[in-house]
Amino acid sequence: MSSSTVTARRAFAAALAATAIVGAVALPASAADHARPQRPKVEISAVQYDSPGHDDRSRRSLNKEWVELTNTTRRDVNLDGWTLQNEDGVTYTFDHYRLEGRATVRIHTGRGHDTDNDLYMDRRDYVWDNHSDTATLRNDHDRFVDDESWGRHHGGHGGRGGHEGRGGHQQGGHEHAGMRR
Repeated sequence: MSSSTVTARRAFAAALAATAIVGAVALPASAADHARPQRPKVEISAVQYDSPGHDDRSRRSLNKEWVELTNTTRRDVNLDGWTLQNEDGVTYTFDHYRLEGRATVRIHTGRGHDTDNDLYMDRRDYVWDNHSDTATLRNDHDRFVDDESWGRHHGGHGGRGGHEGRGGHQQGGHEHAGMRR
């Protein structure tokens, strides 16, 4: 092999290595700009899916079952038209409600008078299944915002909802605290 062929191969190898290094350095920088996960503005921060005490469908018992939403930003978020839904499709739709920056609102299952910090679904039956369910929050364009699962779907998205397979709320002794944070 001639010395000019060896020199040409070395030059080609050096150029190829330099291109690979430049590409490896440039790619993560541009990929990082596009791959940054955006933290949601509003998130499900806690769920009390198994109301403490006897589950007698009283207003008091129903209102001890709730979902909390927290605005993680400094700006107010208009929740008008947003929905909170269980796996069976039972849906609460926010009506003319604005969640202030860094604030939390609790959405109770039962009946009550809405305030800045507490909203009421005005339901006469339990919404969240004690054993397994998912609370899903969607914006006014029906786009997924956040969810919280417990039971067999803990840590995942999706499943079924309600109390005791739609037959009613668990009575008496609770097997767990019934709350997710």
